[in-house]
Amino acid sequence: MNEQDKVQSAEQATQTEQEQVQLSDEQQIIAKLEAELEKAKTTAAEQTDLALRVRAEAENMKRRAAQDVEKAHKFALEKFAGDLLPALDNLERSLGFIDPANEAVKALAEGVELTLKGLIDTVAKYGVQQIDPQGQPFNPDFHQAMSIQPNADLAPNTVIFVMQKGYELNGRLLRPAMVGVSKKPD
Repeated sequence: MNEQDKVQSAEQATQTEQEQVQLSDEQQIIAKLEAELEKAKTTAAEQTDLALRVRAEAENMKRRAAQDVEKAHKFALEKFAGDLLPALDNLERSLGFIDPANEAVKALAEGVELTLKGLIDTVAKYGVQQIDPQGQPFNPDFHQAMSIQPNADLAPNTVIFVMQKGYELNGRLLRPAMVGVSKKPD
């Protein structure tokens, strides 16, 4: 090999080394870019997940707020209706003490009956319902047993008499009915 071939061979080796260094630098840049891309993909996935969670939480809060408003509208009269119950009870009791055979108080009895009916109809418009469980099975969710009496004519746990009627407001118990309950005779 002559001198010129040696120089040419050396130049080729240098050029090959430079290409390898350049290729090595490009591979490093590509590897670095791929790592950054993976990091960006992970961050994007996390942000998407977070955005979905925030959106779901906002929808849940909106739904809960709507339910709270609905309950507030539905049960806003609860205290007022509860305060009216003694007046209803007193009107019913007064009818129990009036002798229907006495002509002198017949008009008074009719007036009290009409007043009671009007008051019951008015509160019913706003969701207050009377619970009168006479003859029905005892239900501890709506009735409060005041006495238990043996009775052969009725099935056990049947309401024999109602001491005080109960009331509910839109399905929610305002006051349980106070009742006497039957049991099997001994």
